[in-house]
Amino acid sequence: MARYARVGAGLGGAAARVAGARLRGGDPAAEAVALAGALGGLKGPLMKVAQLVAAIPDLVPPEYAAEFQKLQSQAPPMGPAFVRRRMMAELGAGWRERFADFDLTPAAAASLGQVHRARSLDGESLACKLQYPDMQSAVAADLKQLDVALALHRRMGAAIDTRDIAVELAERLREELDYVREAKHVALYNHMLADVAEVRTPRARPTLSTGRLLTLTWLDGGPMLERRDEPQETRNRLARAMFAAWWRPFGRFGVIHGDPHPGNYTVFTDGSGDPAGVNLLDYGCVRVFSPRFVGGVVDLYEGLLHDRADQIAHAYETWGFANLNADVIAVLNVWARFIYGPLLDDRERTIADGVAPGAYGRREAFQVHQALRRLGPLRIPREFVFMDRAAVGLGAVFLHLDARLNFHRLFAQTIAGFTREGLAERQGAALAQAGLC
Repeated sequence: MARYARVGAGLGGAAARVAGARLRGGDPAAEAVALAGALGGLKGPLMKVAQLVAAIPDLVPPEYAAEFQKLQSQAPPMGPAFVRRRMMAELGAGWRERFADFDLTPAAAASLGQVHRARSLDGESLACKLQYPDMQSAVAADLKQLDVALALHRRMGAAIDTRDIAVELAERLREELDYVREAKHVALYNHMLADVAEVRTPRARPTLSTGRLLTLTWLDGGPMLERRDEPQETRNRLARAMFAAWWRPFGRFGVIHGDPHPGNYTVFTDGSGDPAGVNLLDYGCVRVFSPRFVGGVVDLYEGLLHDRADQIAHAYETWGFANLNADVIAVLNVWARFIYGPLLDDRERTIADGVAPGAYGRREAFQVHQALRRLGPLRIPREFVFMDRAAVGLGAVFLHLDARLNFHRLFAQTIAGFTREGLAERQGAALAQAGLC
């Protein structure tokens, strides 16, 4: 009940400030600050919505995007007294003696926790991710509100049946609160990206971690979005690193990083100070897929590439889409050709390929929505939810960088020699090594 009251008061107060500003002539920047402040103060899933919105170029006015981008790593933090209490709760009364140095001012603050720089007794630079208090209750309350909203949406004749979407979102959000599990995700990514020099991953420090405190080695780097004005080759290099960080774990191990907004990556430099690659920072939202599902991704790619209708239909069935017919498949193909478009096109291109970022995908989304309203609600399989969300988020990063690459050849290299059996063997060994079995 307290969470419901905070949500109502926070968003209601922001709405009142926006309304007042508009009565005085309107100030988009002030409106954006008010709304971002309300969402940032609430933390939790509602703040994640703003982070996702900010990741997609031109989805909202620039004043809003600028403020929402700050929520990716510069959300309103909790103060030093809070940090002391939380650290004592996690590591005991003598917690300070377990570090050579600990900065009570957060280096970054996001939706579920904030990060503090520290130094271990053996001299290693550390990042201590400390969960905000009562996040389990906040997530539970927000998910209940989401259930109500989605149920209302379904009763209004929606084009999408959201029942499995709600289940999937709930499970992933609850996993994000488990920092013991996240430490295992870190170990998993250490293994999967061990031979990818352009992507760096931290190591967990288990003796300084708990279920709500995750201590990792610190990775030096700067914000991704500050590199948008770099030369084309530099931006391409960073985009190739992002492609490897996301597609290699999926193509070889069936694992994705489900939250690829720019705040979860920083850029590291080489000896001369030039950007050399990306640091992967956050491991809360990680999704493991069955070899069957990954095989469906490859089947759909090959079916679209070679215009094989039977292979395309089989891919959708593999993913769990039910009650398929020619009309429904035609609608799904509109969205599939949009998502797969850069991977099917064997040439150097940007993701949007001449389309304004703000218009990219809107025509396809409108077509799909209108057709599904006519055909009846389409039930979205659980596994599809984060695959689609992550693909859109990754594409948004490429849009921000305005990268120009041959995405087709990068993807072809990623899935070369793919078999479901081979992936199952690699996945099982990797999960066992990370303690996730």
